[in-house]
Amino acid sequence: MISLAIGLTVGVAGAILFLQSMPPKEGSAEERVGKLEVELKRANNRVIALEGQDPQGRRRPGRALADGARSITEAIRDGKPVTPDDVFRATQPLIRDLAPLFDRVRVREQQRKIDGMAGELARKYSLNPTQQESLKKWFEQKAVDESKRFTDLVSRDGTKLEDLVKASADFRLENGLDLYMQRVLTGDKLAAFKTDQMTERVARVQQEADMKVERLDAIVGLDDVQRGQVFSTLARGARDFDPSMQFEGLGTDAGALTSQQSKQDAILAVLRPDQRKAYEEDREKRRIEKEKDLGAIGLSLPKNWDSLDPSNF
Repeated sequence: MISLAIGLTVGVAGAILFLQSMPPKEGSAEERVGKLEVELKRANNRVIALEGQDPQGRRRPGRALADGARSITEAIRDGKPVTPDDVFRATQPLIRDLAPLFDRVRVREQQRKIDGMAGELARKYSLNPTQQESLKKWFEQKAVDESKRFTDLVSRDGTKLEDLVKASADFRLENGLDLYMQRVLTGDKLAAFKTDQMTERVARVQQEADMKVERLDAIVGLDDVQRGQVFSTLARGARDFDPSMQFEGLGTDAGALTSQQSKQDAILAVLRPDQRKAYEEDREKRRIEKEKDLGAIGLSLPKNWDSLDPSNF
């Protein structure tokens, strides 16, 4: 009896499995259910594939950020080099997502400076209310445009930290102010504005050159002739330098950089071999210190660290 019961059970189970393995009758409810199950599985697979993408086909910031953070963590754990550029690329999706907020913050931070600059110009050149309002709007639009330009750079694929450092250094609210004021001022007021602007630029050029000469002198010990040569080279290579400038220590056009020559190369050419060695040793010391600082948090020094070092020329 027991053997018979087992035989019947196995037989029934086999029959059921056989029937389940056979395709359902065409047009039956079972066939429709089976097709729906297949379509559902396909849909689920598609959802999983699209989970990390936005409607434009790009990876969603959350998924991309998580993937980037995971890869960096794994690289650090495995002892592989991770640079600040790698960290920036990993966080770039989040920065893109928060770009509108960053834009508003930057514009708001510039507002106090805008009020101060617009007020000073209005007082010095006796601008009427219409001119004051127009000037303020010009400054505000300038801040918005520069903020958008910076955000576009941050969001762009392939952007490096070096690009961000240079973009930050290039930004000034007063860029283009000369051309704008030439449309607003006339006569003596315009002449006074041009003179004041040139005086301010000369002061910035001299200050920048003096600071860098002192920094180099502390490293290599410049003599008087070298100080003059280095000052002239640095002044002519300054961002605010204008060929029409004339001030003490500038020298002649002979001190100007050639199109194939960098400030770094021109200054190194002035140094004696022992001074050049001292400069290179100091630069290597700074490189080791920066490498040590980054290594303490699991990062490695980028290959282009020289371009990010404010101590370089």
